[in-house]
Amino acid sequence: QVQLVESGGGLVQAGGSRRLSCAASGRTFSRYAMGWLRQAPGSEREFVASILWSGSNTYYADSVKGRFTISRDNAKNTVYLQMRSLKPEDTAIYYCAQSTNPFTTFRADSCSWGQGTQVTVSS
Repeated sequence: QVQLVESGGGLVQAGGSRRLSCAASGRTFSRYAMGWLRQAPGSEREFVASILWSGSNTYYADSVKGRFTISRDNAKNTVYLQMRSLKPEDTAIYYCAQSTNPFTTFRADSCSWGQGTQVTVSS
């Protein structure tokens, strides 16, 4: 089984930046697409970003496109989410996720995720 541990959350001012990290273990990391999900208070968990197993393709929700960047370092079994120009609406628990099957694109409805890290954006 895969283990995913997120870190880097915290409180940040609107317009600021924050980088989240996710350390993965238990599976061959480089074979799996990775993603980030988030859940705001009172809302459903939603897709934020994903990256192909090779790192060659990335995808973003419209709400974060142009502001967030997902990347991965297969040598370190780590995926990152660089967040810029943060807005109060970005406040949520952010979850790192791994696709269920190797060598496939990321699917938010077919993945495993970690415990999450809280990101709070103040005005």
